Amino acid sequence: MGLKAHHDTGRSVTVTAGNVDLLTYVYAPDTPTLESPKPYLHPVRTLAGDVVTAFRPDDHVWHKGIAWSLPYVGKHNFWGGPTYVDGQYVQLANNGSATHQEMTALTTDGDKLAVAHRLDWRTEAGEPVFDERRSLAVTVLDGRAWALVFATEMANVSGSTLDIGSPTTKGRPNAGYGGLFWRGPRSFTGGTVQSPERTGGGNDLRGTRAEWLAYRSDGGRGSTIVMVDDPANPRHPTPWFARSEEFACLCPAPFFHEEVAVPHGETVGFRYAVVVAAGDHGDEGTRKLAERGRKVLA
Repeated sequence: MGLKAHHDTGRSVTVTAGNVDLLTYVYAPDTPTLESPKPYLHPVRTLAGDVVTAFRPDDHVWHKGIAWSLPYVGKHNFWGGPTYVDGQYVQLANNGSATHQEMTALTTDGDKLAVAHRLDWRTEAGEPVFDERRSLAVTVLDGRAWALVFATEMANVSGSTLDIGSPTTKGRPNAGYGGLFWRGPRSFTGGTVQSPERTGGGNDLRGTRAEWLAYRSDGGRGSTIVMVDDPANPRHPTPWFARSEEFACLCPAPFFHEEVAVPHGETVGFRYAVVVAAGDHGDEGTRKLAERGRKVLA
């Protein structure tokens, strides 16, 4: 199934397979400072046309589809909203932004489509933090599933060491979110979360380490999301942040339990595969989707 791209120059890229828009990558959003402006993927759809992402839900308006979001970079918040400080969330003047600077690639060979660009991370006061090189590659796997490979290389240009952390590294138990964060639609609430070892609710698996984690929804026609950690990533196999009861989300969270320090002038990189499949593939079928995610990473 051939892939095509529609480039709304200066704002977004939409990737289409057949008559379905699989994703729109908004690389230059019009986002309020309070929500820490950054690129995001929404809407994201299965090949059956079902939307599998949520955008600005009432409970957390800074949740936007799939986004690379970091709640703590030093004292700065690139997640959005308030910051967890001394046992409570406080709204501070620290909501930084990741701003598109230059498109460096937009290519397709029919079966695979690739996007790459450069971003400038700055504090709310405008001070430089990271110079990022980011790429996304989309591949159709079969008639029911496709895969996204997300990769980032972040160079510290701040002038000092940056510690990347989570609310858990700041004292909040079992709240180690931060990284590539997927938020599902309301209809996905109460779905099944699966790791290589077992299935359960998102709160049951939160904080555990695994090569991959999946979310299986039976809402509507059903959909499956599998996120796969690259073996070359720091802290592999990564800890995971996941929920199913309050709302649906998955996040490979390398900063869950301890901070990652990035000295000035050094670069830290991460790669993930996200497999989006129509229907609930069951335990064994989901393991096969994860294996295909590993293969596209390789």
